[in-house]
Amino acid sequence: MYHLLFDHVFKKMDPERIHHLAHGAIRLAGRTPGVRDVLGARFRARPGVRAFGRTLAGPLGLAGGFDKDGTAVEGLTALGFSFIEVGTITAHAQPGNEQPRLWRHTDQRALRNRMGFNNLGAQAAAAELRRLRSTANGRRAVVGVNIGKTKVTPAEEAAGDYATSARALAPYADYLVVNVSSPNTPGLRDLQSVDALRPILVAVREAADVAVPTRSVPLLVKIAPDLADEDVDAVADLVTELGLDGVVAVNTTIAHDLGPGGLSGPPELERGVEVVARLRARLGAGPTIIGVGGISSPQDARRYLVAGADLVQAYTAFIYEGPFWASRVNRALVAATA
Repeated sequence: MYHLLFDHVFKKMDPERIHHLAHGAIRLAGRTPGVRDVLGARFRARPGVRAFGRTLAGPLGLAGGFDKDGTAVEGLTALGFSFIEVGTITAHAQPGNEQPRLWRHTDQRALRNRMGFNNLGAQAAAAELRRLRSTANGRRAVVGVNIGKTKVTPAEEAAGDYATSARALAPYADYLVVNVSSPNTPGLRDLQSVDALRPILVAVREAADVAVPTRSVPLLVKIAPDLADEDVDAVADLVTELGLDGVVAVNTTIAHDLGPGGLSGPPELERGVEVVARLRARLGAGPTIIGVGGISSPQDARRYLVAGADLVQAYTAFIYEGPFWASRVNRALVAATA
């Protein structure tokens, strides 16, 4: 049924308009107790994974980018994602890049975007997550918070910009992700160099510790698939040096000739698995690795897990396969390890 709707209705509509409609419907479902409870009971996998001090319903979570302001966590959890990464959130609200900025490439089951971190800012997201955590259902949700640099903030002030977001959002996060790998904010990927990245990660760690003195909020960094192998190694060494909690690998790729923006979906799978395997070999057994990029099936997810990922994330397949896709994948992954 969903594939018929996608092919005959959704595919003919503007991708960003469909995103807003779908997000609104999921947000409403998550805030309607009867609907949320029915979905959760039917589609949630049984608990079977530990991460960030929490028990997850499976290894598959939602990647950053879909729920930019953290307003649909309850609905997305009810649909079967075991954890939700909200954002990317910036210290200050910003509209993102001009439209059009989201495209489908249906022949590859891929998406291309140049959204540019459109969001309502850290204070608005903190208020939303505070509301979420004030409820029993909201406290059960496992929520990662992905933070990025405000576009107008100069690169030399990036550490303070990220720290502002961390102070506001760490109290409500099961983990924080420093995003320095989106291709859609000018100069952002330059911050992946170790010399530029180190002060950002130090500032975020310090800000989170001040904001949440009762626990150490896990801190990860998200990297691009387009990094050279030696640069992946350098980031892994920095994670070890600073005692960070892990890496999210990978973001969208610019290794395509389809137009501006980063590409997500199946074209990323091979490089994503390679990067995860390289990170695990370099990092050893301790830090958490979240594998993301090109996952369309349980088999794709297992490739990341076998390569060394502790958890996996997806977004693009959710768009192409429909609202109950995450539940099917999580149940298959949990069943395979039972």
